[in-house]
Amino acid sequence: MTPSPLPYRIGYGEDAHRLAEGRTLVLGGVPIPHAERGAVAHSDGDAVLHALADALLSGMSLGDIGQYYPDTDPAHAGLDSRVILADSLALVREWKYVPANVALVITLDRPKLGPLRADIARNVSALLGLNETEVGVSFKTSEGLAPDHVQVRVTVLLRRVEQ
Repeated sequence: MTPSPLPYRIGYGEDAHRLAEGRTLVLGGVPIPHAERGAVAHSDGDAVLHALADALLSGMSLGDIGQYYPDTDPAHAGLDSRVILADSLALVREWKYVPANVALVITLDRPKLGPLRADIARNVSALLGLNETEVGVSFKTSEGLAPDHVQVRVTVLLRRVEQ
């Protein structure tokens, strides 16, 4: 099915991963220093890039990353999430859309991520070809309700372009 040629489309995505010791925590392509635990996942577990890829796909009515990268496929084990994001972005561009603005919220009890806000925004903007001011990054804690996981929610505004 062909997505309708609206001037703008909005996508939403979210992802969550349980945290475990002995794993590296990566968010938005940025390794998180002082993280005692990392994401348990079939791929590298970057919840920011997973949620962002899902937001891109949902904005175009193209499903979700589980359709393209099922966790039952051993070929995707340990996959770098930047590949998932790049493929999702390529699908969006095929329909002549590009991201215009991204807002993401990361929920993690510890470590505190505030000092990494600019690094995450810079990396995500580079991956999407955006200016850093077009990527908003917010942090929340679960207030102890879910201390053993990381959760990310993302909205993306897609703009139609003529190529």
